Amino acid sequence: MNELRERFEQTCGYWSPALELMLELDPDFFETYVDLASVPWRTGVLEPKVKELLCIAIDGAATHLYEPGLREHIRRAIELGATKEELLEVLQLTATMGIHSCTVGVPILVEALGEREPAPLTERQQRLKADFEGNRGYWNPFWDGLLELDAEFFAAYTGFSGHPWVHGVLEPKVKELIYTAFDCAATHMYVPGLRQHIENALGYGATAAEVMEVFELATPIGIHTFTSGLPILLEELERAGAS
Repeated sequence: MNELRERFEQTCGYWSPALELMLELDPDFFETYVDLASVPWRTGVLEPKVKELLCIAIDGAATHLYEPGLREHIRRAIELGATKEELLEVLQLTATMGIHSCTVGVPILVEALGEREPAPLTERQQRLKADFEGNRGYWNPFWDGLLELDAEFFAAYTGFSGHPWVHGVLEPKVKELIYTAFDCAATHMYVPGLRQHIENALGYGATAAEVMEVFELATPIGIHTFTSGLPILLEELERAGAS
């Protein structure tokens, strides 16, 4: 068991009581987890600090909010040289996930309204679209309905989502990989955004291997079933035995 603990620590860079419990209860299963989780850390192409920033986005996303992992990966990122500004930017980028209520909902609303000719964009709408494209570097048709139906809300979102692009310190490729990380995670799986951000990341110079590594870092999220469930399992087994 000591060998498995050392393998995980040396490869992934941390250890926790939850992992210790997994190792103690089923070493064979834990070994399969070590093999899975360690691949992007052993053979990956992204620098370790960037890996940790991506893990922060995965654990900190509104659809997951796994606080133990969020704390661990923030700590590790700091140890690897991440600055306060970089960490704040990861949180700001990840906080934009909420707009998917609109990017999913608005097209359905437009469809339900039936066939109609969209009104020409006003001067303000044209300016808002240009500002978004200038700050974010792209435009996707799923923004059209939102811009048409509520330009003021779109303007507010442009300011909110554009802040890390105007004031942030991370390179555009890393920003897009952060979006990719929380869009591909099992707790979200937002395909339209995932497709857009993969294309954006490739446009900023990301390689296929780097994008694959994002997927690989997001895959072990399922282990949180064990890190959250095992302490409860043991408590309930003890309670059942005592009664």
